[in-house]
Amino acid sequence: MEFFDGFNIRNQKLSDFCFLKLIQLKNDITHIFFDLDHTLWDFDTNSALAFDQIFKKDYPQVVTAEFLEKYIPINQACWALFQVDKMSHDELRYQRLKQSFDAIKFAISDSQIEQIAHDYIQLLPEFNHLFDDALETLSYLKARYDLHIITNGFAEVQFRKMSNANLAQYFKTVTNSEMAGAKKPNPIIFQHALHLAQANKKQSIMIGDSMEADVIGALDFGMEAIFFNPNQVEVSEHIIQISTLAQLKTIF
Repeated sequence: MEFFDGFNIRNQKLSDFCFLKLIQLKNDITHIFFDLDHTLWDFDTNSALAFDQIFKKDYPQVVTAEFLEKYIPINQACWALFQVDKMSHDELRYQRLKQSFDAIKFAISDSQIEQIAHDYIQLLPEFNHLFDDALETLSYLKARYDLHIITNGFAEVQFRKMSNANLAQYFKTVTNSEMAGAKKPNPIIFQHALHLAQANKKQSIMIGDSMEADVIGALDFGMEAIFFNPNQVEVSEHIIQISTLAQLKTIF
């Protein structure tokens, strides 16, 4: 049992356990929930372009690549605190920049950081790079399933991203952490999303890039999950994973 409608189990390091889960999923699933950033919308590419534009205009002495080398892990660490309510929205926006500028030893005032944070949030949704095959895969899935978004991102920014990137047309519902009053991996946001979608757990699956927020969050809630793993990090053999979005067409 090496192939499932063209999906190479061996190459994707899927166990027999996951193979059997895939067969069951194909029969049961009617609702597919996606994360947005780092899953469909290429956050790292778009973020780099936004910062590059800001720095070239206002801070030409800052080398974008050197800044991003520090910013990317700092931003991830701040988001990890934010999603478990150990950092506020405002603290996230400030600290990820303050810590990054400190790391490259660039002196900057709090007022300048606040302006960069504002400019970045305004500019970020104007860049619309998606992961390979995102629109083609969504078009294929939309003809067969009800599609939905669950995101921890800030509501206004996420809606602008989806609109500008032509993603909104594919999704019946969008659940964000602000409307749900909780962030992934909290079960409250998954319950809110199911209620909005008029779906139940058995009919539903979550697809996302965060093992903690998307995959473990969904599984602990009692909902199946697929790990979007383009970097092919090692995960448990009990986790269904894909390295490209196009592979979803062979699963569903």
